Amino acid sequence: MIDLHVHSTCSDGSETPERVVELAVAAGCTAMALTDHDGLAGVARAGERAKSLGIGFVPGCEVSCAFSPGTMHALAYFVEPGEGPLQSELERLRRDRSNRNKLLLQRLKDLALPVTLDEVEAAAGSSVVGKPHFASVLVANGAASSIQDAFERLLAKGAPGYVPRARIDAAAFIAAATGAGAVAVLAHPLTLGIDAPGLDRVLEELSAVGLLGMECYYGRYSPEERAGLALMAKRHDIVATGGSDFHGSFKPDLLVGTGTGDLDVPDAVLSELLARKPQ
Repeated sequence: MIDLHVHSTCSDGSETPERVVELAVAAGCTAMALTDHDGLAGVARAGERAKSLGIGFVPGCEVSCAFSPGTMHALAYFVEPGEGPLQSELERLRRDRSNRNKLLLQRLKDLALPVTLDEVEAAAGSSVVGKPHFASVLVANGAASSIQDAFERLLAKGAPGYVPRARIDAAAFIAAATGAGAVAVLAHPLTLGIDAPGLDRVLEELSAVGLLGMECYYGRYSPEERAGLALMAKRHDIVATGGSDFHGSFKPDLLVGTGTGDLDVPDAVLSELLARKPQ
């Protein structure tokens, strides 16, 4: 099996790039992808560890795209650090994330919630500061009972502490990924909050501009949901991909490779993605 959706301390995961590779090996994966949010900072480290352990490695990232009524998450595979259209877009998104964090800190202070910059940076350690680190400080200071509680009551869209950040249009993301020689994939599609006909319409629109895959085998989906999504991907002639969405202690129910325990993404998915890679 493989796992094509894993996060490290270089975005909002609790384990280092090297450690997530080790966890993939321990789980029995033959290959894994590092897909940190808005950046490729952990790719070189994870790639080196994967090489030393003899596991296949895919450099990738995850990006939040504009979508009504919520947010669309998309993955890019086979994208390396350096110059390129997607790499430039990731840099812009990282700058905006930093600005958003400043606004979020002030918003939480205005709500009289116990959180300081020093505490958030300490929670992040060497990683990029993100909302899970704000959540962990709120939990540690007694303002929330768990990471999930902190998100649901205080940080998620519609909650008192929510602060939006920049989003890239989905078609623009696909174009940037394609221009960088990467494969663009729709992540955990059920979080879009639309029905099956609506998802069909989204896939028809996005596959027409270069979307090449959809994350059907997702860590928290039921076998029935995975099967239905895989059939939908086949109808649109895109690859049915999959991954755990591992974040370590920030999503403790998801394990590398197996998700909530029954995930098994076929090895053949990686070959299918490679066959679609822009030349």
